[in-house]
Amino acid sequence: MTVLIADKFEQSGIDGLKALGCDVTYEPDLQEQTLAGAVSSKAPDVLVVRSTKVNEAAMGPSLKLIVRAGAGVNTIDVKAATARKIQVANCPGKNSIAVAELAFGLLLALDRRIPDNVADLRAGKWNKKEYSKARGLYGATLGVLGTGPIAREMMKRAAAFGMPLVAWSRRFDGQDRPMSAGEAKELGLEAAASLVPIRLAPSPADVAARADVLSIHLALAPETRHLVNAAVLGRLKPGSFVINTARGEVVDHDALRAAMRERKLRVALDVFAAEPAAAAGDFADPIVQEPGVYGTHHIGASTDQAQEAIAAETVRIVKAYRDTGRAPNAVNA
Repeated sequence: MTVLIADKFEQSGIDGLKALGCDVTYEPDLQEQTLAGAVSSKAPDVLVVRSTKVNEAAMGPSLKLIVRAGAGVNTIDVKAATARKIQVANCPGKNSIAVAELAFGLLLALDRRIPDNVADLRAGKWNKKEYSKARGLYGATLGVLGTGPIAREMMKRAAAFGMPLVAWSRRFDGQDRPMSAGEAKELGLEAAASLVPIRLAPSPADVAARADVLSIHLALAPETRHLVNAAVLGRLKPGSFVINTARGEVVDHDALRAAMRERKLRVALDVFAAEPAAAAGDFADPIVQEPGVYGTHHIGASTDQAQEAIAAETVRIVKAYRDTGRAPNAVNA
């Protein structure tokens, strides 16, 4: 079985694939524009990608499986893959802790204005009077959109800081009620529920209305595109925080900019609607020029721990496909 890895990938994963007997080609600098040529010349059975976009032109006749070494598959034309009978699999949950750690780090940065502190000190400015102003997180309500693995890890960390929780997800019944003990156990939130109240809200707007901090953890799908819109953002209290480490397109950025100005929201973003295709390049999203916005470079999953776990899961997927013809975690099975 031949494998083309068209993105940065852990050596442990490369070694694991070779141990399976795979013929592995590692070309981490491939991009959307050059991927089709590489697939044509290498004729791989399996393509492994992280952020490299996979369009229909890159789906050569040899290809049988595409593995997204991460969770979201919005960079892959799944519809075209399905039409060509190519299985597309991902590695859900393996980066959950890493993304939650960054999201919580952004929350602390917003509250204590850590980047601004650092910038002024590096510029030779001492302004203790200005930076002594912070609300603190204890007792502030964290509103969470989604209750998947990343959202649950975020909720655990917030509970440890004494932040009451309110959440919305389609998996629940749409009622306004406390989360039951059984639901908390099912989600692995028993310890969090013992520390703070966890409430379920009937809609994203209801979460926003109750939250001091809104943290977004939704996969990108047609029904979630711009789900966080003016109607949701308009329910936030003045001065609230908004954190998005999910996908940029889940939030209507025009509505977000307007809400920032009208309601003096403070915002932290790890994801954007128009991100450069390459690992380095120019970036021109106007939202990062807004006062009160902190941004990072879509690095939520980028810890050594997460990437090692994803590499191991990729090897497991390829092995299972080799042995059974079916890929675990296939999104188009």
